[in-house]
Amino acid sequence: MNTTTINNWINENKERTLNELMDLLKIPSISADSKYKPDVIKTAEAVKQRLIEAGADKVEVSPSKGNPVVYAEKIIDPNKPTVIVYGHYDVQPPDPLNLWDSPPFEPVIKKTALHPDGAIFARGACDDKGQMYMHVKAFELMMKTNTLPCNVKFMIEGEEEVGSPSLGPWIIENKERLKGDVILISDTSIIANNTPSIDVGLRGLAYMEVEVTGPNRDLHSGVYGGAVANPINVLCKLIADCHDENKHITIPGFYDDVEELSAAERAELAKAPFDNEVYKKDLGINDVMGEKGYSAIERTGIRPTLDVNGIWGGYTGEGAKTVLPSKAYAKISMRLVPNQNSHKISELFQKHFETAAPKSVKVKVTTHHGGEPVVVSTHSAGYKAASLAMEETFGQKPIPTRGGGSIPIVALFKKELGLDSILFGFGLDSDALHSPNEHYGLFNYYKGIETIPLFYKHFTELASN
Repeated sequence: MNTTTINNWINENKERTLNELMDLLKIPSISADSKYKPDVIKTAEAVKQRLIEAGADKVEVSPSKGNPVVYAEKIIDPNKPTVIVYGHYDVQPPDPLNLWDSPPFEPVIKKTALHPDGAIFARGACDDKGQMYMHVKAFELMMKTNTLPCNVKFMIEGEEEVGSPSLGPWIIENKERLKGDVILISDTSIIANNTPSIDVGLRGLAYMEVEVTGPNRDLHSGVYGGAVANPINVLCKLIADCHDENKHITIPGFYDDVEELSAAERAELAKAPFDNEVYKKDLGINDVMGEKGYSAIERTGIRPTLDVNGIWGGYTGEGAKTVLPSKAYAKISMRLVPNQNSHKISELFQKHFETAAPKSVKVKVTTHHGGEPVVVSTHSAGYKAASLAMEETFGQKPIPTRGGGSIPIVALFKKELGLDSILFGFGLDSDALHSPNEHYGLFNYYKGIETIPLFYKHFTELASN
């Protein structure tokens, strides 16, 4: 296998591979909203069909307790290494729709400053349909050019965006056929198109919902205001008190298990190129903010956080309505770092909110989903193979980085299957994941298809020695 063979195939099939992805992006496979269940199933069936066409065997839409998992495999020799590809076909809700420049499920290609060759704008373009589909096309490339050097298995799920609640039981039920040597995941980013990188760490997640109840009904704010607790006011105070003046999280016990990196480790991470001024300009902000004593890049990679993801209550319609609401709500997520445990943090959060609330209100805390933080070794055959592959296609050695996001199933794979995951992403942090106008560069899409077969080549050589 060589880059000439790879690039010849990509160039010959460029338009087709792009059109297939565009078709996949037209299906609103939103896992968070049950009304899109038929579209979720439709997407799973579409992925199944593409895997069959690519040359996979035993392709099926495998049922789980929730949305199905698309499973496929190609075993060329039981004595050769096996790569397990993980991805997800579900997407985030597109809201708020009014902030999209083009409809979220009508993919279009536009040129941007960071993507002069063009980028696909659509929900799921980068997270994760575009990145997942690179693997399907890379597999097809190896099959059509007769260059697949080892075995491959696909596990493409439909609930990642809601915390993968059904994947754990599905993995336990399918342990026998999930035997392999490494898990390959493209659901992360690189530093820049001219600066490749590989994530060697992910933060964990604890996602909570808080409901604060005051009076048994909405009240006239003139008649009752000042004498009865306003749940929105109380909730805002509870949230504000979660950070001190140094942006340190105040929940008792929150930092007990946090891994503190040494000065040498922090210096190594600081080698990744980062421009604070460019960062601020890209986001349209005047200054960064976060925990005192840490840089912006450290705050998003090696430190835990607590953020409000949504807050509502009372009257939010047009015009005025002088109401003192009965209830107020907030969705709050906490990103966790190595040694923190999502269940323990969820319990600490719940206890804190329940005890800190005044007697004038009732507080209900619900845990939605979570996942554990993970750190990947840079000495494994999988990491070395990924590094060598990127070095070939980008022309420079990738930088190991720590990602701020969470992929809860990575820790699950290690626990249940005993396998390390290689976080082989090709997106950019600026691709507006989870936001309006999500996009994925054509350069990145094709660069992924070009690089993935080289991972297989190097991993087979390293794992066989």
